[in-house]
Amino acid sequence: MATNHLTSSHSFKERLDETITSHRNEILALCSRIEAKGKGILHNHQVIAEFEEIPKENTQKLIDGVFGEVLRSTQEVVVLPPFIALAVRPRPGVWEYLRLDVHAIVVDEICATEYLKFKEELVDGSSNGKFMLELDFEPFNASFPRPTLNKSIGNGVEFLNRHLSAKLFHDRESMKALFEFLRLHSYKGKVFFLHILSP
Repeated sequence: MATNHLTSSHSFKERLDETITSHRNEILALCSRIEAKGKGILHNHQVIAEFEEIPKENTQKLIDGVFGEVLRSTQEVVVLPPFIALAVRPRPGVWEYLRLDVHAIVVDEICATEYLKFKEELVDGSSNGKFMLELDFEPFNASFPRPTLNKSIGNGVEFLNRHLSAKLFHDRESMKALFEFLRLHSYKGKVFFLHILSP
């Protein structure tokens, strides 16, 4: 009788460690090419172009595995020798950040704050513990609806329209605001004939 096993979802970092061990030379070749570009930011198409310049002997196994997933999901790479940091978006609304030591070929998972700090060092240099201005806009977002379904991501106007129209027809106070708006306006010089029914 077949049994179902639950498997935990491993991060890219955990899955990449195995790939680095078995394809160290190819990954080193790519990382060296990226590092040679110097300090800056590379986008996905630039990273893929660099990968395509590596001799093809063993790259097919690499592109078919987890490394290929990372390569296709990488949105940008920040180069600050001897490190490169990757912003990886495996699916809508999900981000992972990786920092790779090019010389040691060691991958570390970093948080969004560390990634942004690493990116800022391109312009400001190392902060070395100096005070960094940080603004928290979270209180302004407290009542704002957040999309939870993948299909809503990228369709913000449609999502917001649905939310506002649902609120409009379920909240009596919202209907009063609509009534007042329509009462003050006209169409081709004629005022609207409006009547609000009591519940």
